[in-house]
Amino acid sequence: MWELVAAGGWVMLPILLCSVLALAIVLERLWALRAAVVTPARLSRRVPELAAAPAIAERDLAALRADSPLGRILAAGLASRGEGRAVVRERVEEAGRQVLHELERYLNTLGTIAAVTPLLGLLGTVIGMIKVFAAITATGVGDARALAGGISEALLTTAAGLCVAIPALILYRYLRGRVDELVVAMEAEAVRLMETQERSGAAG
Repeated sequence: MWELVAAGGWVMLPILLCSVLALAIVLERLWALRAAVVTPARLSRRVPELAAAPAIAERDLAALRADSPLGRILAAGLASRGEGRAVVRERVEEAGRQVLHELERYLNTLGTIAAVTPLLGLLGTVIGMIKVFAAITATGVGDARALAGGISEALLTTAAGLCVAIPALILYRYLRGRVDELVVAMEAEAVRLMETQERSGAAG
């Protein structure tokens, strides 16, 4: 392994760093974006009860905010009950934007890694070819060993960059899609909350 890194030259180091960072981001986001964490099913039963209640204790709202990202959005709607549908919608959307920002944490970095690592591989290729032409200039084409070193460096960095970029891009797309699914689910719960409050007469 380390022999390949050494043969690829210094460009292999940032590529290796990108691979470690991408792996850490993917594992963290896969753990954080679980449906049981973001949109727990227990809120589907608890929140309608709170919405239909004549009054909501502050401790219940605090517990709801601390429960999950969906809980924060629904708590914003419950805290605004009686202020009119437009105000409730505005508070819910504001909380939703904050939650969305948290759900998308590190995804831009992962997308950047997917875009940059092929360029790093290309840079290594260019450097390797420069070494090949320098060897040809110095010794001619008769020294196959000198030429092989530069060609090997060029191919290794290209392969390493693609090996990092391809899975990083696939996982970036998957995680973006996962965020979109969670957002749709949270929007549905928020709409259901507002409809429940309207039916109970609490939303004005």
